[in-house]
Parts: sequence; C-alpha cells; structure tokens
Amino acid sequence: MIQIERDKDKPTTPRLPSGATWGRCLSGLALCVLLATNLAFGGPEKQANEVDKPAHTKISKDLEGLDGDTTVKVIVRFKHTPTEDQLQKVCDWGGMLKNYRDGEKNAAFTLPAAALKDLAADPDVVSISADLSSQDPPDYLLGLVGNNQPRDPGSKISSDLQGADPNSNLKVIVQFTAPPTSSHHETVIAQGGEHVKNLRLVNGALYSVPASALAELAKDPRVAFISPDRPVRRSLDHVVQAVNADIAQSYGWDGTGIGVAVVDSGIQAHPDLKASGLSTSRVVYSESFVPGDPSTTDGYGHGTHVAGIIAGNGQGSASYRGAYRGIAPNVQIINLRVLDNNGAGTDSAVIAAIQRAIQLKAVYNIRVLNLSLGRGVHGSYTLDPLCQAVEAAWQAGIVVVVAAGNSGRDNSLGTHGYGTIAVPANDPYVITVGATNMHDTFSRADDTVTSYSSKGPTLIDHIVKPDLVAPGNRVVSLIAPGSKLATTYSRFDVFPCDGTLVLCSSAFGSPSYFRLSGTSMATPVVSGAAALLLQKDPSLTPDQVKARLMKTAWKGFGQYNDAIDQVGAHYSLQSDIFAVGAGYLDVAAALSSTDLAPPTAGSSKSPQVAFDPVSRSVSVVQDSSVVWGSSVVWGTSVVWGTSVFSGTTLTGSAVLWGSSVVWGSSADLGFSVVWGTSVVWGTSLQPLSDGDAGDSQ
Repeated sequence: MIQIERDKDKPTTPRLPSGATWGRCLSGLALCVLLATNLAFGGPEKQANEVDKPAHTKISKDLEGLDGDTTVKVIVRFKHTPTEDQLQKVCDWGGMLKNYRDGEKNAAFTLPAAALKDLAADPDVVSISADLSSQDPPDYLLGLVGNNQPRDPGSKISSDLQGADPNSNLKVIVQFTAPPTSSHHETVIAQGGEHVKNLRLVNGALYSVPASALAELAKDPRVAFISPDRPVRRSLDHVVQAVNADIAQSYGWDGTGIGVAVVDSGIQAHPDLKASGLSTSRVVYSESFVPGDPSTTDGYGHGTHVAGIIAGNGQGSASYRGAYRGIAPNVQIINLRVLDNNGAGTDSAVIAAIQRAIQLKAVYNIRVLNLSLGRGVHGSYTLDPLCQAVEAAWQAGIVVVVAAGNSGRDNSLGTHGYGTIAVPANDPYVITVGATNMHDTFSRADDTVTSYSSKGPTLIDHIVKPDLVAPGNRVVSLIAPGSKLATTYSRFDVFPCDGTLVLCSSAFGSPSYFRLSGTSMATPVVSGAAALLLQKDPSLTPDQVKARLMKTAWKGFGQYNDAIDQVGAHYSLQSDIFAVGAGYLDVAAALSSTDLAPPTAGSSKSPQVAFDPVSRSVSVVQDSSVVWGSSVVWGTSVVWGTSVFSGTTLTGSAVLWGSSVVWGSSADLGFSVVWGTSVVWGTSLQPLSDGDAGDSQ
C-alpha cells in the first residue's frame, strides 16, 4: 500500500500513454484527460486533399469574431500525424489537450480564441473547427459560440453566498472560464483574498476571501461562478444473494483486475481486504485530502464499511453465521480519504480526490468511483463544482456511483420526501442509487424501498433520479475498531459464534463486522456490480455500464408499501420512478445481457421531466442525444417498467398518492418545492444520517 501526504499546491502529473512527455500541457493548466475513444473528429480521414491553404481559411466560420479571452473547444487537423512537439506547441499557446488517439491526424483541444490565428498560421495545421462531437461542458464555463454576452455579476455568485456578513471571511471555490493562472490568483489576492489550493479539474481554485469582495470579484469577466466550499457528509449476508451477485461469483466474476476508488472517511486494515489466503492488502493506494490530517486510516468508520460491501472477501467470517462477502471480492481499492473523524468534509477535498482518481486511472486501472456522501442542492447541477468534478471523471472513462441521500422521510415542506436527491447524485451523468429493505430474507420478492431513501426529481433541473436501487438497510460489513461509529453504536456489532454457530456473543471474540443503514450502503453494491461488468468486458464505457444496469434491473416491485422506522413511525410509500428509478439491481441479468448503448459520454444521461399543469401529468423531456431519447423503451425492454410509464408520460397510478397527486395542487408549498426553479432548502437539507438503525419493517 502506498501512503503519501498531499502537497496542497503542487499538482501531480498523471501517468501518460507510453512515450508521452507533455508535462507543461498538464502541470500548468487544467488536468489533461487523454481518452482512447471512438469520437469522430471531423469525419472520415482525408489524405489526398491536404494541401496548404491561407491561414485565415483554416478557421471555421463559427469560430470567427470571438472575444480573445473566450475559451473554445476545437478539433485541430494536422497535415500528418502530429508529433509530441506539435501537440505541445498548442498547449504553449494556452491550449489543453482533451482527446487524441495515436496515429490520428485530429486532436481535440480547448484553447483561448486569441490563439486561433497563431495556430492557423502553423504550416502543419490543415483546419480548425468547433468540436461538436460530444456533450460540451456548460456554456457559461467555456464561453462557446453564441454565448459571448457578458453575464450579470450577481448571477455569478451562489445564492447561499448572497447576504453573507460583509465583515466575515469565507472559503469559496471560484470557477473560471479558463484554467486559472497566477494572474487569476493575483486578482483575488488584490481583493484581500488568499489562494488556498488549485482545483484544476473544474477550472477553479479554493480561496479565502472577505465577503465584501465577492461582488467586485464577480465583475471580472474571467470569473464563471463563485460558490462556498460547502460541507459534505457521509450517507450511511443477504445482499449478495438479493442482487444475484452470488450467481456472478459462481461463474468466476469477482472484480479481478479492476480498481475501485473509494472517496470516503478512509479505510482501516481488515483481513477481508487482503488477497485471498495471503497477507497482501488489496488497498493498493491511500491518500488523505483532509486538511491538516495526513492519516488515511478510518477514524469515523464509514469508509471501511463501504469498502467491505464492494470488496470484502469474507475470509474473516468463518466463525460467524453469515458469509459477509462483498459484491466484487477481488477488486483493488484506491483509498481517497476526504471525511474527517466526525464524518465531515468539504467540496474542495472531494474535488481534489476525484482529480487524483483521474490521474491514477491508468496506474491502477481505476474504472469505478464510489461516492457514499453528499450535501444539499444550492443550484443547477450545471453550476455546481461537485457535479462538474464527477462529470469530468465520467468523461475520463470512470463509472461514478453516488448515494441518492437519506432524506426520504423529510416532509417538512409537504413533499413526502420527493425532491430530496443530494449533490452530486443530482447530476444526470452519474449512477444514483437508492436503498431497499431486504426484510432479512434471501428473496427480493418481499423487498421494498426504504422510508429514508431520497426521492426525485432533482431540485431545479427536474432530472429523474435515482437511477436504480439496491440493498441498503441493516447491511453487515466491515467494522473499523475504535472508530467513532463503532464506539458510538456498539449495539450494531455482529459477534462471532461458538462452534455450532448457534450462540453468538462477545464471549466468543471481538466483532469484525457491524450493521449500518442508508443509501451509503446501497451505493457500493452497485459499484461492485459495475466492477464485475468491466471485468467481463473491459471495453464498456461508463454510459454502457449505466444503461445495461438500468435496463436489466428487476421491475417487480409492488405499487405501495408501508415502512416502520426504529422509533415506530409509519411511512406510506410507493414504488414510482422517483423512488426506485429503473428498478432493483440484478447483477446476473446485467452480466448476461449483451445490449450495448452508444459508447459516447452522455448517451445514458438520466432524463429530464416536466409537469403539465393542464393534464397534471409528468412527461419526459425529449432528448435525441441519449439512448432512451423521447421513449422509455430501449431495445425491446421498457427501462423503467410498464407500471411507471404510458408512452412518454408517467401513468397516473405512478404519481398519485391515494386519490391526490403526491405533491398536491400548484398552490401548495410541496408542489412549488418539487417543480419550482428556485432553491428553498436550507443548508441542513441533506445531513446524511449516521447511526440510524434503518427501517425495522
């Protein structure tokens, strides 16, 4: 296991493809993500017609007339296969290499519009055109064609920063329209700020600034958005069989060769995380992003439990009644600690950890990233820095799996728990996971959605979430002895037994396992499933993994169920699209499927929905760029189940609560919360619970 202490300001250059030495292209600017994809860079190869042209004719018309400070995404076609020096030359003009395949003549860059003329003057360059081959980052960040009008400075400041005490000093994340340089930092420092660390993954940096300086800072045309460094928290046997992972393991699929990054509270050493029968740990890399605390062990106890659900091999459970084995018991774990000993962290720590996962992707074959944490929604996902970070990981070829949140019981605003999906689970790219209750049986036929599992649609953007559900109630996994959760909630300990496995108690030894409940526990079940799919077929892209898991999910939930929590409170629930998504994870079905969604990033984005006040129905917003498009049917299967949709409209029975629509009339507060476009939740919306024993029935 490798342990390193993070240097706050010095970026670590990721390992590049063999022969690559483009250090300056990476270290001085935003992280350069190299993807070996099948993107169509400007159409078929041309060879005979590549003649010299005047420089001004090499630039496509839609790139002319741009402000020099605008950052644009372009495809550069070279006369011959470009050398490293030619690619580096573009980076020296302020460019950032985004995509390139060895042997191709085309390369994708982002670069300042002011550099286009110099680039076109290069005799080795044949043409420069706008890159429309994939989903672009938000226009407000890249300043693409048609969006060159200056923005109102007030709109660049997050709503939860407006009204701050002008005498206070705040930690803020400033996202710029281009990768920040010393000039950007000096501008903030001139306003009384302090540069804390770079967040190149989101074209930004973390600063400490006086609240009184925010308005002036927002006037800088290079500033795209300013948001606080918000706190994030953790979300919190029978599982393997409930999702049919035991069938997968019987056929030899165990995650071998796949790296899974666990962004959490750290991981303690445990026998179940060693290679089977060996003393070698499968936690192959550890790093802390907790300010002032380089330890990578788990003082809180959450990350160890999560890692066990993904990767535990059960070799420490011989004297227990259950075989507490994870979904992918031979994967390698990359331990990226972002939560402190109280389970708290910040946006900037999570972003830095995600950035490290991307940098280490090729080193440890990191194909899956687990985020069993989140926070409240404070604006559109297109503006949120955490969402921008998970999208960058997705674009880099990493499947990102995120906990939906544990606010499904929240009816404080009359929503019955709807509209409570956390950040970054609200991003349409990622796989968002809700939690089910297995009711202590091996069959999924009696499984129900839990009362605490957060429900969609997402606030502001109205994205259908969660994407699917998995077991998350009273899940047994690894304990981190001495951690806060282990000592505070010792009643959840699972003890070893006598030789007959009948009597189990502390008399027979200290506990190696304990129970936790939450969407945090459901999320690693799906992360493990993704690792199995990628072991079987390493060519799958994140979108293909997501689509296959959703399409093959079990859709046999009953329409209604009742849940009782540990204090006896009753909750009436329904298994609609905003509670269970596409259904219940079925690992065996996903491994058996050969269906392939388009490989391009964004082809399996979760759909957006809209409410029709006349028909009082909810419909999918048409989007021809995604695999389900304007239809709920993909291939020959209904992705979300026939009980949820009729055509492209949600059926009345799926969105009704008894005889009235679940969010009431348009005059009700609950309605405006779910279907409005403004933020109404406070900063304590999603304090994802810990130590909750979950639903009892």
